[in-house]
Amino acid sequence: MKESQKLLEKLGYPISDINNLPTSTKRFPDGAQYRIEIPSVEGPVALKELLKAIDEYGVKIHRISQGSGIMLQTDEEIKQMCQLTAERGIELSLFVGPRGTWDISPGPITSAGKSQALRHEGTDQLVYAMEDLIRGAKLGLKGALVADEGLLLMTKHMKDEGLLPKDFVVKVSVQMGACNPVSIRLMEDLGADTYNVPSSMTLSKLASIRQATDLPIDIYIEVPDNFGGFLRYYEIPEIIRVLSPVYIKFGLKNHPDVYPSGKQWEPTNISLVRERVRRAAIGMEIINRYYPDAVMSELGAEGLGISDITRESTVKN
Repeated sequence: MKESQKLLEKLGYPISDINNLPTSTKRFPDGAQYRIEIPSVEGPVALKELLKAIDEYGVKIHRISQGSGIMLQTDEEIKQMCQLTAERGIELSLFVGPRGTWDISPGPITSAGKSQALRHEGTDQLVYAMEDLIRGAKLGLKGALVADEGLLLMTKHMKDEGLLPKDFVVKVSVQMGACNPVSIRLMEDLGADTYNVPSSMTLSKLASIRQATDLPIDIYIEVPDNFGGFLRYYEIPEIIRVLSPVYIKFGLKNHPDVYPSGKQWEPTNISLVRERVRRAAIGMEIINRYYPDAVMSELGAEGLGISDITRESTVKN
């Protein structure tokens, strides 16, 4: 064991989980410790309702993400979402559309093949995923979720080749599954700009990851049932202290799987996004009660993938 730990130490990694939970001194570019994310905002109608709920509850949301994929939004819908979030100084992050579970292979939906889930099988599907990103970027998108190591590396090359903007935020999905300091540092090396850790990790395990990477860490506070259904509200202050810079992410337990979404799910999506904002308001009350000195980013802060789309550019020709 000592030989393995010695090698980890030599390479700059922690040699064990960090049980004393040191306070992170790492920060977002604006000096803040945390930001708030609302996931599963499926389309512009749900987004408009979410923005109304933000105003009603008086909370700041820094990132809005979506799971059904770029390819299942029309050009006009993507432009609308980019514009609505840009006007508020909010990052919009849409998932890459092509994925293993929607392909014709049965592998990703078998009990032994679930690790293939959102990865891309073969070269053609990888190309489709790259095209999804290029299309989104051309429509004004500045952020996307990926869940495939190959695609992650290609985003790095795509930025170098001018196929994606240099400031395009590549968010690695929780479904990538990397969950130790070495594997997450690898995601950073491959091109990740922010990483969603598995939701069930203890603070000591998460602290060891924070020692190994400067990446913003994304973590579910309330977790959808298919990821375990955990509710970690009272841990929020410690999560911020130990994991800064961190995105506090509010999913929902006890809700249907709406992916791939569409008009058939619209009433449900509206209900779900409004409740996620309410959950975020509850989370903010806990932060204000137990860690009032925690520093949150302002909207429009440096490092957010905010579209530069203008209202005029969304008008149809």
